[in-house]
Amino acid sequence: MSLKTKLETKNARLGVIGLGYVGLPLAVEYARSGFDVVGIDVSQEKVDQILRGESYIDDVGSEVLAPLVEAGKLTATTDYAALAEVDSVNICVPTPLSKTRDPDISFIDASVERIAETLHRDQLIILESTTYPGTTEEVILPRLQEQGLTVGRDFYLAFSPERVDPGNPNFSTKNIPKVVGGITPACTEMAATLYRNALTEVVPVSSARVAETVKLLENTFRSVNIGMVNEMAQMCQKMDINVWEVIDAAATKPFGFMPFYPGPGLGGHCIPIDPFYLSWKARASGFEARFIELAGAVNSSMPDFVVSLVSRALNDHSKPIRGSRIMVVGVAYKSDIDDTRESPALDVIELLRGGGATVRYHDPYVPSLTTAPDVERVERLDAESLKNIDCAVITTAHKSVDHSILAELCPLVVDTRNALRDNRSAHIHRL
Repeated sequence: MSLKTKLETKNARLGVIGLGYVGLPLAVEYARSGFDVVGIDVSQEKVDQILRGESYIDDVGSEVLAPLVEAGKLTATTDYAALAEVDSVNICVPTPLSKTRDPDISFIDASVERIAETLHRDQLIILESTTYPGTTEEVILPRLQEQGLTVGRDFYLAFSPERVDPGNPNFSTKNIPKVVGGITPACTEMAATLYRNALTEVVPVSSARVAETVKLLENTFRSVNIGMVNEMAQMCQKMDINVWEVIDAAATKPFGFMPFYPGPGLGGHCIPIDPFYLSWKARASGFEARFIELAGAVNSSMPDFVVSLVSRALNDHSKPIRGSRIMVVGVAYKSDIDDTRESPALDVIELLRGGGATVRYHDPYVPSLTTAPDVERVERLDAESLKNIDCAVITTAHKSVDHSILAELCPLVVDTRNALRDNRSAHIHRL
């Protein structure tokens, strides 16, 4: 039976490398659509949780995961030898930046090495990890072709950008349109066949390079526009203009304007990182991506700007940061999730502590901070937990948090998320 037939009849066995925010939801959707799936991860803890039917990803409920595991449709292992038995492999591993803000594709390299060990005829390999244009063709393809197989005939290689938006109630792995581009037209068609049999909509493009660039454009678009509105927020601060009111009024224009909102900086696994993959590749090609670099600089400066607002607010009350007791409200990178990756709130906390403040935090979704385990978490915001607080800083506005209590009980509030938009009290300082 050919690979295409296996995919169309759902007799193919699928592998997913990396069982995080991207890989686990994808593996679940494959299994729910009828495929047999094996997930591979270096974390024994994650594998054990999956085998118990327990999800550690908010977007995948245990009530969805457990029946798939019990039915044998989805299993997990740390043993890469399982790749020898699969017809398709999705690579969903992290792609962080190095300390010098250069792309770090070491997790991709490690995965490809293991795939190459068991690569066989009629096998499909798809990279989903965000990376710079050319990675699939220039890095992965040469390594796989060392096995003597020809791409597009003996095996198939493609790129399809992940578009996960944690906590989004309307769009998930299932119904977000799936862009896919292969090394050859046959590769594109094979990857599209897989996705069409599991997901709602597939968008084929002409090459892997195009698909890689699509992802970077999407997130660079957000980074640049957020950088512009963050700069607008700083400018409005200087001119004593409410930037939130400006944005709300501008958003009434029914054409030619899309509202973006300021905040304490960029967070998450994509937007703070992906534009630098694009600008790095542009520099390597002799082009300086000035908009991207400028937006990155503005967004990176926002935690310092937030701390300057705290300093000015305290100074108005004859208090320095040193010795002040500050409550940071919300440490996830966006509302209503538990993800703290690249969260600007963590930078705000470290800057405040570096200035001598005693910092505590409240976040109903984040039980502890791995980056700062000694920072005390406050279980709830009430008169007892806030009675000695000099200033509260809202860095993430979870819908389940009653922020109005801060306005009532804290002598100073720095609101970076407009959570207290209807409160005009003088002791509330807005971004």
